[in-house]
Amino acid sequence: MTESEHFRGIFAENYAACALRTNGYELYYWESDGSVEVDFLIIRDDHVIPVECKAGDHVKAKSLMVYKGKYKPAYSIRISSRNFGFMDGIKSVPLYAVFCI
Repeated sequence: MTESEHFRGIFAENYAACALRTNGYELYYWESDGSVEVDFLIIRDDHVIPVECKAGDHVKAKSLMVYKGKYKPAYSIRISSRNFGFMDGIKSVPLYAVFCI
């Protein structure tokens, strides 16, 4: 990973955090034994929803799969540069549309 890719990820997470907080969500964080982490946990309609933020097109998220396997959330949200979609219990939301969550 190049330095610019690393910072792009940091900026994407920061933007997502600001948009989610602006929409009134309390933000929580989850990690499993220090090996995997989910960027945000939000509470929506009495459900804890894991939210993973990716800066680019590469959206494979081991940590989200670990969380889903352990806690069986109603659904998950993945923020990335990809378009809207829903597959395998994961709602895809483009980074530019985080304010819609």
